[in-house]
Amino acid sequence: MNRIIGLIVNPVAGMGGSVGLKGTDGEMYKRALEFGATPVTPKRTDEFLSHIKKKDCITLVVAPGKMGERYTSACDMPFKVIGAIGADTSREDTKSISKEMVNNGAELLIFVGGDGTARDIYDAIRSTIPVVAVPAGVKVFSSVFAVSARAAAEMVDAFVEGTEVTEEEVLDIDENAFREGRLASRLYGYMLVPRAMKLLQRAKEASNIGKSSAACKQEIARYIVEEMDKGILYLLGPGTTLKAVADELGVPKTLLGIDAVFDGNLVGTDLNEKGILELFDTYEKRKMLLTPIGGNGFILGRGSKQFTPEVIKQVNRENIMVVGTSDKINRLECLRVDTGDFKLDQLLSGFMPVTVGYKEEMMIEVRC
Repeated sequence: MNRIIGLIVNPVAGMGGSVGLKGTDGEMYKRALEFGATPVTPKRTDEFLSHIKKKDCITLVVAPGKMGERYTSACDMPFKVIGAIGADTSREDTKSISKEMVNNGAELLIFVGGDGTARDIYDAIRSTIPVVAVPAGVKVFSSVFAVSARAAAEMVDAFVEGTEVTEEEVLDIDENAFREGRLASRLYGYMLVPRAMKLLQRAKEASNIGKSSAACKQEIARYIVEEMDKGILYLLGPGTTLKAVADELGVPKTLLGIDAVFDGNLVGTDLNEKGILELFDTYEKRKMLLTPIGGNGFILGRGSKQFTPEVIKQVNRENIMVVGTSDKINRLECLRVDTGDFKLDQLLSGFMPVTVGYKEEMMIEVRC
């Protein structure tokens, strides 16, 4: 049975990540270009399309040009172009083309982007047909998203094979608050997705700020600071647990950004990829401190896009330290990585120690 499936690509999604803009909503993508950002979605889209196995059962309806058409020539699936776009695309293009695809018989809609794209798709089609969301944005916290581009391809195959559908959350992330170091989110709505739960990420959980959690973070911070070596650059990723480490050191912390300390002194604040690599020119020895996102377990690839593959390769796996409260870690099936470089993700996979208290560790599997 041939299935008609729509494809929409947000060409600017994810571009703010490596340059530290924490999003590309509205006019922010122009600032990303000024900072030297390069498109993220082409590689993600190509990786996704190349891993669909049921291609002989699919006819695509695609958005024009850089919103879909340019990726279909080599994907071995017949396609039809729907809609029209200008040189500068917008969320209104996403909405109007989504509706056209439904009206032209699409049974499933694939979109490549982030939480902003998910909101636009939801506004356009609600739960008319199911979707497969390929993660490519800076903000990718909604549970409609697959854990990776390859997982999204598996979800399409599952849909073609006739799997059931289920509802998952679309979150509204306040991008201005995100830039100010606050993760302000609300439930925006629900969309249907193919029922393949192991391929879907979980929505971000709110940080536990109760007394017991705060005390646990302080214990972790005290131990980490005691174990910090002289002569090593420490990159502190986002999150309240790493803010506790900064507090223990007596230095300020960008809650949703990346900061750097050397011998107890702050040497970099709210760093982007360029700023991190410039520090590497000065500091030969480096370590990275990460904490997983509550609910979905991502340590790399969600909310910390400044840690690009180039940065990670210059740190190496053995110099990556993961911390988290035992309460958070015990609710996770595993830790996850989705850096955009699958070979790197494979190198990062396997069991990794996680500091969960003072001189207390757990071994947790990292999966891609």
